[in-house]
Amino acid sequence: MIDQGKRFPAATRQDFSGDRGVQNFRRHATDLFNQQCWCWGRDVMRAEGNWLIELGFEQLKPPPERNECSSSVYQLSLPGDRCIVLRGFGAFYGDRELGGIFVTRDKFSPSYLSQSSLVKPPWAETDLPKSQPVTRANRENYRQLTLGLIDWIYQYETDVITRLGLPYREMTLFSWSSRKRTSFPADQFATTWHALGQSIVQNKNLLP
Repeated sequence: MIDQGKRFPAATRQDFSGDRGVQNFRRHATDLFNQQCWCWGRDVMRAEGNWLIELGFEQLKPPPERNECSSSVYQLSLPGDRCIVLRGFGAFYGDRELGGIFVTRDKFSPSYLSQSSLVKPPWAETDLPKSQPVTRANRENYRQLTLGLIDWIYQYETDVITRLGLPYREMTLFSWSSRKRTSFPADQFATTWHALGQSIVQNKNLLP
């Protein structure tokens, strides 16, 4: 039976201080986000039904002319004129008041986009609008967007444990950890995201 009441232990806060702090932060965040993308892929193929669709995501299948694409795009409108778009190689997070960011799976270095929504689905990175430089004028928007995405992922993983149970997330991560990748335990996955956001709040040098 799935344990619906399982609680998270506190995740250990990583130390990103010193000369190598930013480099260590990006490596840690990249590993964490890479695992997250894997989990989204497993949640789509959940035996009991596509979990993203159950949460209200709209599934966009590749159009016939994009025969180089084999997987769908998932998008969801969020309260407060926000949205999230998930693709196998990354995620877009937009806020009408702040703009948007796109994070690629292989490097946690969010690209800042002036628009808060995507004109067309990101079937490939070339479908994304041109990124904007992070400047003094937009740096706080960029930072808040990054924190917003991290908080949404934290809430997503918390919801997975609450509604599907810890054994489900442990099962989805079994084949991930068996491939000897950097792996974050299922019972600390959500809180590690929360700790990552807190690190950014406390150290503004971790982002451009």
